[in-house]
Amino acid sequence: MRNLDPLFTPRAVAILGASNGETKYGNWISVQALRMSRPVYLVNRRGEPVLGRPTYRAMADIQQPVDCVVITVPANGFEAAVDDALAAGATAIVGITSGFAELGEEGRATQIAVADKIRAAGAVLLGPNCLGVLDTTSDLYLVSNPLPSGPVGLVSQSGNMALELSKFLADRGLGFSRFASLGNQADLCAADLIRAYAHHPGTEVIAAYCEDFQDGRAFIAAAAEAVSAGKPVVLLTIGTSTASNRAARSHTGALTSDSAVIDAACRAAGVDRVRSPREMADLVAALHRHGSKPARRVAVIADGGGHASTASDIADANGLMVEEFRPSLVAALKADLPPSAGVANPVDLAGAGEQDIASFARTIDRVLSDPDIDSVLVTGYFGGYGDYGPELAAREIATATVMAEHVHRHGKPLALHTMCSDSAAAAELRRNGIGVFRVVDDAARTLGMLADHADRHPMTRPLPHPAEPVTECGYWDARELLKVGGLTFPAARLTTDVVAAAEDIGYPVVLKAMGLLHKSDAGGVAIGLSDQDSVTAAHKEMVARLGVTEYCVEAMADTAGGVELIVGVRRDPRFGPVLMVGLGGVFTEILKDVTFALAPVTPAEAETMLRTLKAAPLLHGARGRKPVDLAATARAVAAIAEVAAAHPEIAELEVNPLLATPGGCLGLDARIVLAQR
Repeated sequence: MRNLDPLFTPRAVAILGASNGETKYGNWISVQALRMSRPVYLVNRRGEPVLGRPTYRAMADIQQPVDCVVITVPANGFEAAVDDALAAGATAIVGITSGFAELGEEGRATQIAVADKIRAAGAVLLGPNCLGVLDTTSDLYLVSNPLPSGPVGLVSQSGNMALELSKFLADRGLGFSRFASLGNQADLCAADLIRAYAHHPGTEVIAAYCEDFQDGRAFIAAAAEAVSAGKPVVLLTIGTSTASNRAARSHTGALTSDSAVIDAACRAAGVDRVRSPREMADLVAALHRHGSKPARRVAVIADGGGHASTASDIADANGLMVEEFRPSLVAALKADLPPSAGVANPVDLAGAGEQDIASFARTIDRVLSDPDIDSVLVTGYFGGYGDYGPELAAREIATATVMAEHVHRHGKPLALHTMCSDSAAAAELRRNGIGVFRVVDDAARTLGMLADHADRHPMTRPLPHPAEPVTECGYWDARELLKVGGLTFPAARLTTDVVAAAEDIGYPVVLKAMGLLHKSDAGGVAIGLSDQDSVTAAHKEMVARLGVTEYCVEAMADTAGGVELIVGVRRDPRFGPVLMVGLGGVFTEILKDVTFALAPVTPAEAETMLRTLKAAPLLHGARGRKPVDLAATARAVAAIAEVAAAHPEIAELEVNPLLATPGGCLGLDARIVLAQR
């Protein structure tokens, strides 16, 4: 782990490019920096006072130790400014200046050269093209805007995204322990900062907005380290485009999107992925309140039938389980609530709010006491009863206090949706650490994300040492490579004398033309050849049509009772080898029943992937079929992943179909795509 103390806890800082211009970063950051108690030196090449403070023309004029320098000068003066800072002994540089890699190759070359120079000096660079750095626990304010303090460590590649998130967090009573704007990540990247946050006592939850993960495996390792240390990592990113897959040459490439890769990476690290800044703020706040508490089995409490039914449907859509209460709980609720109340889950208080507002608190206490209930979703009008008069308003606020006490005592998550979210009772709930939502969808989704979080555990495996590179990518080469790796194939011969090979293997056989990427699509496969005449005829026809001279003659596998799967590994430029498992055969790309994980995987992890497929009932023996040997199939999947992970020269490796049967598992076809050099 790199030493980031000079960045987050410097003894003294300098703003190189300090300015009086109110439209310049040199002004904005100087304003924030002067809030700090540590020494702040303003450097301005004209030597004119800035913000009423004296300035220095160059770093050398300061003649005091400065750990961290913020550079805001134009791009054409950035390298000279870095030289000035390093010569003065700075060990952390924050590059606000833009105009580098984001503008093209010339700017990228300059950026790389400057970053190399900074690293060679033993210093670190944040940025360039970034918004700054903040550490509220060490009184460090080197950003353009004031930001709220709190327990959240933020890493963001977008300055505006950070500013929007800060407003959402402030609305939820939260703020930042640390914030680092990644910018172009010329030196420090998201992984470096997440690892530093994992060891920072003031950070409880880590939020990250990333567009480019740089070394994706390093990101995953850092995130897994943070999650294992009890600090959840919530990620907002882009990656739903399929543009990067346009050149894919296999089913695996066609089915693997950037988003699928990121999801697989998040699962490996135990990271929670969200879709928007607001969703991120909701989950961060919930994790801060509840940590990794279970939330899947939810009790829905409403004060109207419409809200009860709607919330139940929305809860179900978010992966929550609204199950019927046990008889003892139903009886207890029935004894306390009006005869018209619904008490089986969802609970409909049926007007009890107006008559007995305290019934909300009693009902919440009862359902939270039940061991079958993990969480509670309250929806409807609570918070609005105070509009009926001051006496009911006071009772509603008092009830809100008691509700919060019950939640904290039981230690189970509760999300409350109210159509009156600006009321005094809602404010009392927020003040007592209860999540209050204007929209029931947000409340249910937050509980659903909490439930998913509790089910996640980091499962990262290191890449194996590279094996001897393969140089050929034909079917036979792929077959032999996978056989060495532990995958079983039917008996076969690579030959030009197909009849002799068939006689040697025994009928029936399959004839496969070599040198074709998609043999079936090209008509290069003939199956079920049961005698010499059929082999001769198929061979003659293929030679005439395809011009292929070399063939693989393979024993015909018994596919009765088997399930065809596809197993592929694609090497992602950021995250390395990514494993895909799905329902195979000729309709793979149509059905798209696939799941993903970072390779390599253990057989146990491979079995979990198989069990998550929509087609999983086929593996377990649907409609009277015998179940396949799932353990053998999982071992085969893990073996394929291990082979691909050990060969960085392979861009794509695919086995389709992989035949899973009650008696074991066979590879029936395979292909390799080598990385372009």
